[in-house]
Amino acid sequence: MKHLLVITLFLFLSACSGTKEIIEKPNTEPQVAEKSEQVVTKQTAQTKTNSKSTATTKIPEQTETVKPETPYEVSNTFNHTSWNTLLQKHVSQQGNVNYKGFKTDRKALTGYITKLGNHVPDNTWLKEDKLAYWINTYNALTVDLILRHYPINTIKDIKDPWDQRYWKLGDKWYNLNEIEHDILRKMNDPRIHFAIVCASFSCPKLQNKAFTSQTINSQLNAATKTFLSDPTRNEISKNNIKLSKIFQWFAKDFKQHGSLIDFLNIHSAITISAKAKKSYKDYNWDLNE
Repeated sequence: MKHLLVITLFLFLSACSGTKEIIEKPNTEPQVAEKSEQVVTKQTAQTKTNSKSTATTKIPEQTETVKPETPYEVSNTFNHTSWNTLLQKHVSQQGNVNYKGFKTDRKALTGYITKLGNHVPDNTWLKEDKLAYWINTYNALTVDLILRHYPINTIKDIKDPWDQRYWKLGDKWYNLNEIEHDILRKMNDPRIHFAIVCASFSCPKLQNKAFTSQTINSQLNAATKTFLSDPTRNEISKNNIKLSKIFQWFAKDFKQHGSLIDFLNIHSAITISAKAKKSYKDYNWDLNE
């Protein structure tokens, strides 16, 4: 009987110990899980922080990458960057041309003209691309014409300057008259007269930035307004206008959508009366240097 009591007591104690072990074991598992969750949460927070920090530092880089430094490398049709570089280097904000400086870069200018000759516009080009191409071409060839005869006092020192066929574009030899009258004027945008330059003081100034298809409209508007507001080239008031002879030579071009006064009032800061007295200024052919 005594032995039976001892065995019973031993079994009871063993059972209690097992129960305690079972009860206590689960208490350790949530603690481990909670600790792991804290680690994961901390790592996630750190990852989010790092991601936020990384995103913050990359935003300026993305902005700089998307925004081109100049508008001259954007067009997929033709890149006028080399001409823009020459203009920036040798033409002032006022449009004065450093022909001596251009002569030192004659190789670069010739390279640009060669590139023009190898990429003549076709019917797949947009009007904006064609305008930019032919305006830049006209101005580059005019500079080249002057350099071929420099030093001179005026473009008129050259015999038949606008009829010289020095340049082959595609399979044809061109002169300046053909580009102006047979191509640019037929595009029916009279603002071209303030973008192409005849190397003379009374001409519109040679812009020191190349024309591009992306900016052609704003550039033509700016060139027109600049020319009209220059008192050395035009004198404008409400009742009296003394205009450049460009408006006389190409009168038809400025009357496509109304009268000459209508055209002037689109681009002039002064509203001109339809009854304003009109006259024309003498044209100064001195070289624009």
